[in-house]
Amino acid sequence: MSSNEIRTPLATYRVQLTQDFDLRDAAQLVDYLQALGVTHLYVSPYLHAERGSGAGYDVTDHQRVDDKLGGEAARQELVRALAERGMGQVLDIVPNHMAIDTRNNRFWWDVLENGRASPYAEFFDIHWNATGNHADHRILLPVLGDHYGCVLEAGQIKLEREGATFVAHYYEHQFPIALETMAGPLRAAAERSNSDTLAFLADSLARLVTRENSPDGAHWYRNKQVLRAQLMQLLAEQPMVSTAVDAALTELNNNHDQMDRLLRMQHYRLAYWHAGADELNFRRFFDIDQLAALHVENPRVFDHTHALVLDWIRRGEADGLRIDHANGLYDAEQYLWRLRQRASDAWIVVEKIMEPGEHLPDTWPVQGTTGYDFLGQVNGLSIDPAGEEPLTRLYAELTGEPTDYQEIVHQAKLDMLHSSFGGEVQYLTSLLSAITRRHRRFCDLTARQLREGLEELEASFPVRRPHIRAEAGQISEQDARHVQAATQAASQRRPDLDAQLWECFQNLLLLKWRGELETRFVMAFQQFITDAGTMGTEDTAFYRYNRLVSLCEVGANPAHFAVSPDEFHAFCAYIQEHWPRTMLTTSTHDTKRSEDVRLRINLLSEIPQAWEQFARRCFQRNARHRQNGMPSRNAEYLLYQTLVGSWPIALERIQSVMLKAACEAKQETAWRYPNPAYENALKTFVEAVWKDEAFVDDLARFVAPLVEPARISSLAETLIKCTAPGIPDIYQGTELWALNLVDPDNRRPVDFALRRDLLDALEHASLEEILRRMDEGLPKLFVIHRALKTRHRLPHLFGPEATYRPLQPRGEKAPHLVAFQRGKGLITVVPRLLLGLGGDWGATTVELPRGTWVNQFTDDEVKGGTVRLDELFARFPVALLVRKGET
Repeated sequence: MSSNEIRTPLATYRVQLTQDFDLRDAAQLVDYLQALGVTHLYVSPYLHAERGSGAGYDVTDHQRVDDKLGGEAARQELVRALAERGMGQVLDIVPNHMAIDTRNNRFWWDVLENGRASPYAEFFDIHWNATGNHADHRILLPVLGDHYGCVLEAGQIKLEREGATFVAHYYEHQFPIALETMAGPLRAAAERSNSDTLAFLADSLARLVTRENSPDGAHWYRNKQVLRAQLMQLLAEQPMVSTAVDAALTELNNNHDQMDRLLRMQHYRLAYWHAGADELNFRRFFDIDQLAALHVENPRVFDHTHALVLDWIRRGEADGLRIDHANGLYDAEQYLWRLRQRASDAWIVVEKIMEPGEHLPDTWPVQGTTGYDFLGQVNGLSIDPAGEEPLTRLYAELTGEPTDYQEIVHQAKLDMLHSSFGGEVQYLTSLLSAITRRHRRFCDLTARQLREGLEELEASFPVRRPHIRAEAGQISEQDARHVQAATQAASQRRPDLDAQLWECFQNLLLLKWRGELETRFVMAFQQFITDAGTMGTEDTAFYRYNRLVSLCEVGANPAHFAVSPDEFHAFCAYIQEHWPRTMLTTSTHDTKRSEDVRLRINLLSEIPQAWEQFARRCFQRNARHRQNGMPSRNAEYLLYQTLVGSWPIALERIQSVMLKAACEAKQETAWRYPNPAYENALKTFVEAVWKDEAFVDDLARFVAPLVEPARISSLAETLIKCTAPGIPDIYQGTELWALNLVDPDNRRPVDFALRRDLLDALEHASLEEILRRMDEGLPKLFVIHRALKTRHRLPHLFGPEATYRPLQPRGEKAPHLVAFQRGKGLITVVPRLLLGLGGDWGATTVELPRGTWVNQFTDDEVKGGTVRLDELFARFPVALLVRKGET
């Protein structure tokens, strides 16, 4: 298929739907977005999700629109509003997992009641015999606040009846009781009520296949449903029988032994929540027990979970798809080809976190990524490499923390394995044991060696996820290099483990050993390392390594301190050649900091001496606010950077962000294992610092000279995003200055009325007025508006048929410039490292191609040839030049 057949956006605008900003509210934005220059509304997931869902990624029903967001009627309003203005929609879909912690998910409920006999058992990635105990095929549900026996004996688990359905209640949790396991209590009720019919039903239920035998599939399931219907009718028609059944339930609730026997007969096991870290036997999204992974590689599961969305694509009610967590899919390439066959002209981008230098597989039938790779590159442009040594030294001196980022990541990954992924490690180790027993050279590797080797290999893997296709027998050269690098690094870290172990892993992952078990291991291992690795990196190490926190961002590697213009140009040239319709982003609902916060913090790399003086004053002045050595000095250093990046900020916001950072770092406290004393000390410290007038005055003086350079950096980054190879995305609200921090801070309500007013003001505002209104964010809105208008007018300069060519500046200040040409008719010129530039370009120039060029921001004409940058930027700090007469 040619790229021209894909329904590609010109620019997207991401909105986060909530109960306070639903699909109808989104429909009201369409005219504003069209005026801004956006062609496609990019919407957070809106299939039916968990009660209280704040993001939509916890889907419970793939075949209906979430009523909390307005339902199908509101969606149709949005579709009509977009169609009336010739705009489209990009959907965010979640193929990897579903929410399972309430009865809203009827599939999971059915699996809990019927186990492997459920017609939906194949929907979920459940390891039915993960414990190795062949008599126990129960799903572990680690939801109890204490040990199972203690909870049971405290009477906290109660059985209730809903018609002919029996439900175990534990506070807000509900669990189905398999109807066949109620044969005993129903038989007792039959004797009490003298009901032959109930006795017959009880005997029939008792004859259903028991746990020790395999259920007879569909017939077993059908018979059970027939018996349930008959029981329902009996209870509705004969109150005496209903009363007797309820009396039997009361007796059961008062008899711990009988209740225990009943619960042990279920297809699940209620357990203390601590047990989940070691024994959970179903795959999750990361370490979230309430999000169970789907077998979306199963055609039936794919069809069910995608039917509604694909119908919208076919009807032209959506043009594009964002695929959430592609790294978690069993076989992403297989999935994407199946999706492409059903949505042949859809614009498809995948959320895939990649390390610098890692490439998206070129066999994937997609347009690219969701833009994290671009984010890492463009953010690095505004970091001064000269700041690396002094900032690293200062960080070590002030906090006492280690500074080897790779070691920090390695330890964080191991910590996550030991605290949250014991069940996955146990499952993979059992597969390894079964495999190695079949190979005489490896059969003596012990379970301990296999487990420790497995953990070390995961912690040593250089990327989040390879995409080895074991069933197809395919492994790319890139993935083979990653496997070899991982096994080599692991063997060097653990020379105490048998060398045969690493050969074993290479034989498996390089597909030298083939077979059913081998395939299961290779595919499960890849899903395992992406979850554990991402949790260890983005959700742990990024909160432990606070040298320069603007680098701790999805798509970046904090060990790679800065990106040179040459590196950035090489990246863009690669994107233009291979993925010219990929998404470009600078802020998302998942970024730790918005672009404007990052860019202000980045400036510290240019002034390490001034930052050191300020940071040392902060530590000295605020020592009196600490309590018993708390919070940690690492957290304190994070606080000061965060305040510099986001000032002014409300106390509640900064306290919330600091608590999240501490819990994610998992050193002094954690979500799973909170330390109230530390958390209280942290909260108190932040409040005391925030209210300390002397500190606040010092902070304000330090931040003041950073504001304007950060804003100009933001204009530069925004213009690059709007003109570099790819499709620019604007995250809600960031068309103005947006000092957002990690979620939920970055999902706060947006003042769209203000943005409408400012966009209207642009129509008649002079350039001088726009610059005078810098504090309102008008220049950023202006850059976006003019750049997107240019994309509308000259689309051929931005698509796959266009070209990308760097322009090299000359002169003393040349390192402070990034310039590139698109096609033959458009040039982007922006400054970088603003503090070092000091507002003085001197005699620095850039060579423009021949012809007359029109600056889209000033309307000035610029002659080709040698152009002085002080003249080019005299009226506006960034330049977008279009060849005069270009059409």
